[in-house]
Amino acid sequence: MSLIVDITRRLGSFTLDAQFEAENGVTCLLGASGCGKSFTLKCIAGIERPDRGHIELDGAVLFDSEKHINLPPQKRQVGYLFQNYALFPNMTVRQNILCGLNREKDRDKKEKRLSEIIRLMQLDGLENHKPAQLSGGQQQRTALARILVSEPRLLMLDEPFSALDAHLRDSLKIELRDMLQAYGREVLMVTHSREEAYNMSRRIAVMDRGKLLCIKDTKELFADPGSVPAAVLTGCKNIAEARKTGSHEVEVPAWGIRLQTAQEVGDNLTAVGIRAHYFNVSTQKNRYPVTYVEEMEEPFEVILQFRYQNQTPDSPPVWWRLNKEKRPGAFPGEIGIAPANILLLYGQ
Repeated sequence: MSLIVDITRRLGSFTLDAQFEAENGVTCLLGASGCGKSFTLKCIAGIERPDRGHIELDGAVLFDSEKHINLPPQKRQVGYLFQNYALFPNMTVRQNILCGLNREKDRDKKEKRLSEIIRLMQLDGLENHKPAQLSGGQQQRTALARILVSEPRLLMLDEPFSALDAHLRDSLKIELRDMLQAYGREVLMVTHSREEAYNMSRRIAVMDRGKLLCIKDTKELFADPGSVPAAVLTGCKNIAEARKTGSHEVEVPAWGIRLQTAQEVGDNLTAVGIRAHYFNVSTQKNRYPVTYVEEMEEPFEVILQFRYQNQTPDSPPVWWRLNKEKRPGAFPGEIGIAPANILLLYGQ
């Protein structure tokens, strides 16, 4: 099974240009709010129409501007979970789920499928409850049941945790991830949260102002984001302009240092990134004098801010994040970073 998307659509100040393929498993569209993620889902679902392009699901063409094909949403066999779940407030769990079976005319088949999905979604005993009587997690499972009961070829989730209280999200991530694995088909999920993307998906497509920058396996993306927007979205706190000075060396003018890299440096390098967890007082590579600036305490970690000895005055301090129990008693005079932990970032 596969999804092929190649579409463009003018959206206010920028143009959506989404080109990607997704296969079995969860693929996440990761990007800041307003970058075109949700609009991409709406185009696939048939709720919005691209200006031009092609959308294909398992060999069936859903949209093609040149061939004048634009299937209506009800014929696309795509399940779409909205941010607010869109449950009917005056209907029970049972009635809401049955809305997904309105095409099935055989009463016995309806009841059998209803029982199966209620059991799968762990909604036993809640059949006669209305949405207001359900917890956030139960509402989410009901909305998913209404979609999955129709056996769509593609499931799309738009910010599936945004309507939940923060304390519910972690447990429901695990619950939803297990359900999606049991679903066994293609899933496309939109989020602006790097933690959700990392926990839920097999592959991540990074979007920035309508443009799809890259699509990589999840762990590969976090290890090597490749561009400044992707590095920011994956949580890199220390990013500075850089230029190539050797096959495995870069200069970072704002920090007043040169860094040895494990990766070979490309000619179109624009910046480097260093994740805040990667600094080490015992590392001898890329080791330079530093000056302590400020400290920020979190529940289980501490962020120590410092400046390199020759750092330019107008550049922001560098972040070093570590567990509280590993905080040094006195701030070190020098700090290092392994060449393998230098992220090389390129222009798009």
